[in-house]
Amino acid sequence: MLIYGKAVSADTRAQLKIKVADFEKKYGRKPCLAVIIVGEDPASQTYVRNKIAGCAEVGMKSLHYEYAAGTPQAEIEKTVKDLAADDTVDGILVQLPLPKGYDEKSLLELIPDEKDVDGFSPTNLGLLAMNRPRTISCTPFGVMKMLATTGVDLKGKNAVVIGRSNTVGKPMAMLLLNADCTVTVCHSKTENLAEITSKADILVAAIGRPKFVTADMVKDGAIVIDVGINRVDGKLVGDVDFENVEKKASFITPVPGGVGPMTITMLLANTLQAALAKAEK
Repeated sequence: MLIYGKAVSADTRAQLKIKVADFEKKYGRKPCLAVIIVGEDPASQTYVRNKIAGCAEVGMKSLHYEYAAGTPQAEIEKTVKDLAADDTVDGILVQLPLPKGYDEKSLLELIPDEKDVDGFSPTNLGLLAMNRPRTISCTPFGVMKMLATTGVDLKGKNAVVIGRSNTVGKPMAMLLLNADCTVTVCHSKTENLAEITSKADILVAAIGRPKFVTADMVKDGAIVIDVGINRVDGKLVGDVDFENVEKKASFITPVPGGVGPMTITMLLANTLQAALAKAEK
């Protein structure tokens, strides 16, 4: 069976729209997400447009700051600091990747933990590791929502995550571990990769290599989550050889239309959560 992120996303956004309206009625303002983008990377531009549209769809306020590549980092840092000090701004997002020449780490560290709606800060990742999550990285958060729609009990399942990035692989592994899965994280230095992945009840591919996961790497009846978004010959394809793996999987996410739509939806959910946490103090 296919797990369509579009459908899960639509349901989640419908619920968010109601909650956002309730927030505005109770507190007299809309939850607010501020997005900063540097440069003209086409994929980043598309993501930012979708984030702005997502805010409008659920009734949130969005702020958009766009800088040309080459803008002094100090100028961008000032914007982040101003947003951090603004009580009407609930979430701050710096669109990644940044153009070459920028110190990404120092820029992201200016975002207060409570406004880190991407869930990338050391504090938020640390809380997730301790199973005390506050803000969860958007893509892994969306994957967990999608897994919930399968109705499969995750407890005790053998889960394998291919990829160890701080944005997807590591938080994904922590979420699965917190859900009582037995988790293995694989990466470019992993030996006998196919032997490991072929034993997975749940296989999450997040490595950015088109059609890397082939049918011989997948267990019959596995749930396969494809986080990859790769452009090949003008078409979007995932990290999984969908056409052949689909025949073995019990559930699988397509690309496009799978995990992608959930990322921005969970960003909106995180922004509302941040607004509520601040308002209820």
